[in-house]
Parts: sequence; structure tokens; C-alpha cells
Amino acid sequence: MTAHGGLTSIDGGATARALARPIGRLRSVDTGRDRVPGAAEFLVLVGGDRAGDPSTFGALREHAHVLSFDQALLGPGQELITRLHRELDTRVLPGLGATYSPDFLAALLQTAVIHLRDRLPQVGDGRPVVVDSYYYKVLAQCRLSGVADNPMFGWWRSFPQPAKVCYLDIAPEKAWRRGYGCGLGPLSHYGARPTRDGFVAYQKDLRDLMFAEFGSLDVRVLDGTADVADTVREVRAEFRRH
Repeated sequence: MTAHGGLTSIDGGATARALARPIGRLRSVDTGRDRVPGAAEFLVLVGGDRAGDPSTFGALREHAHVLSFDQALLGPGQELITRLHRELDTRVLPGLGATYSPDFLAALLQTAVIHLRDRLPQVGDGRPVVVDSYYYKVLAQCRLSGVADNPMFGWWRSFPQPAKVCYLDIAPEKAWRRGYGCGLGPLSHYGARPTRDGFVAYQKDLRDLMFAEFGSLDVRVLDGTADVADTVREVRAEFRRH
């Protein structure tokens, strides 16, 4: 592990070693579908940072239930999720490795994962259900922040699994050019501040860890550079296949 300005992260060599360790392929774990009675069948839409367009989920709301912990997509009464994430950005991440441990980070991020799981039984009216990232991206981010393993990961893997994952794919180099570091959060790059090399290296490791976590799930790779209308059409097509 190496520390980058207080953010403990996996360096290039350690990443290769980390990926060589088994992280629980989904075909070998209990999916836990019977633990959340009434959970709807759902699709997960996920990708690296700056893949797709933030308005994609807004557009999908016309055709499906969209479950997300993004502030713009949270409903009334869910303001606590927003406040917790604000504390994450302003207090926890700047103090990671000093004031706060990587396990504390994972515990705080777990609130978003539990929020998504708890919403699943509440959307059973027959409309398609799309979940934003679910626990896959969060788990990968935790590992890249220094959480080599944690009992919470096993619990997350016991949650209901999606019928399909739609992965918005984009080359990290191209994603970097969509803003050149502006607006990037600490959980999107290596180092104390965003640089091209730190972003590209982190995004490649993030992608590898997410695909390892998908395991035997049905994964459809979509163009992360497509416009919103094209992405929505692709995702809706996946609805009709299930």
C-alpha cells in the first residue's frame, strides 16, 4: 500500500497482487434473494468515472424505477443520505489514514449500499427497476482505498443479485479529457489531487476489480461515450430481454 496525500491506496505493483487474490466470485456465494422478501428483479447500470452522462438516470426515470444514492435522484425523506455523503467528502476522505481508517470509510459508504437494498422491496409494481452501481463500485473503491477485506463485503454479496449488469465502458484516457480533472472526487484517482496518470491508473484498477466482482453475472458492455438517448435505448432493450 502507498499513501497519497492521506488517501491510502493500492499502488501499481500491489494492485496486481490484490487482483491475484480471490475476492469472492458471485457463482460461489449465497445470493441472498430469500433474505429480502418481495425484492424486485432489477438491472444494474454502472461504469467508471465520467462514463455515460449523469442525465441518463434522469431520462430512465420516464421508463423505470431508478434507485440511486445520487443527490439529484433521491426522493423526499432521504436527505440523510445526502448529508452523510457530504461528511464523507469534507471530513472523512481528507482525514483518511490519519483521523479515519479505511474500515471507517467502508462503514460510512455502507449506508448507501443498504439504502439501495432497502429500496428494492418497495418497487414491485411491475415497472423495470434500474439500480445505480449497487455495491459493485463501492466495494471496488473501498479496496482501492486500503480495505483489503472486511466482513461487510460478505454481507453485501449476500444481497439480491441483478438479472443483468449494463457496464458503461470508456477508455480512462478519454474520460480524463471530459474535464481534465475538474470536479473529480477523491475516490476517482490516485494521489492528493487529480492528475492524468493518477486518474488513468485508478480507473483501470477500478474496472478490473468491478469485473472480478461481477463474476458469473450476465454483463452487457455499453459505449460509455454514447449520448443519453442511445444509452437509454440500449438499457430499455435489456428490459425487454427479461
